[in-house]
Amino acid sequence: MENNTQNNYIILSGRIASDFEYSHQVYGEAFYSFSLLSKRLSETYDTLPVTVSERLLIDIEAQRGQFVTVTGQLRSYNSYSEGKTHLILTVFAKDIAVNEEKSRDINSIQLNGYICKPPVYRTTPFGREIADVLVAVNRAYNKSDYIPIICWGRNARFASNLEVGSNIMLTGRMQSRTYQKKLSETELVEKTAYEVSVSKIEHINREEAVFENCDENEWEV
Repeated sequence: MENNTQNNYIILSGRIASDFEYSHQVYGEAFYSFSLLSKRLSETYDTLPVTVSERLLIDIEAQRGQFVTVTGQLRSYNSYSEGKTHLILTVFAKDIAVNEEKSRDINSIQLNGYICKPPVYRTTPFGREIADVLVAVNRAYNKSDYIPIICWGRNARFASNLEVGSNIMLTGRMQSRTYQKKLSETELVEKTAYEVSVSKIEHINREEAVFENCDENEWEV
């Protein structure tokens, strides 16, 4: 995988679950964000953030409630608030198409990147093995996207033995999960975290693997 498109590729299909909101502008090109609802095989849903250029919306009539297919990349950026750096994830659309009829939702991602923090291995109260890993995926113009991934079972054991700097290829799905954060003794706030749930992971052996190390700031997802 040499180019950045192959390093980072995601395809999603599902229902638009929000209105399009203005996000930002780059060199006169406006970008908008919306939420995409994608169903799992378990019949539960992931609510995933998508960012799309106004130029991709000119020839289609995408709106809340419609079913669409999005292809692109999973991107990250830092948001600084409350004295901390927060890692924000979004699907950056390279293409978007309105589906003529409802079909099975698609949620598939392929990444080629470098482990940039020691994997955290743990077990659930029910004994299920989990490993949390932060992966740096190279992008054009010497930039990188930092993507949290989660491995299960034997993939978790495998990932937990990999070192910082290891080059890995993986496939999986993007998922959302809600959790409650305690602000004070009496106040809780509900937040949403995004991550890649890994179905397959492979260690690539390269004698001269190069990766961009993570920022020293601790991210709070």
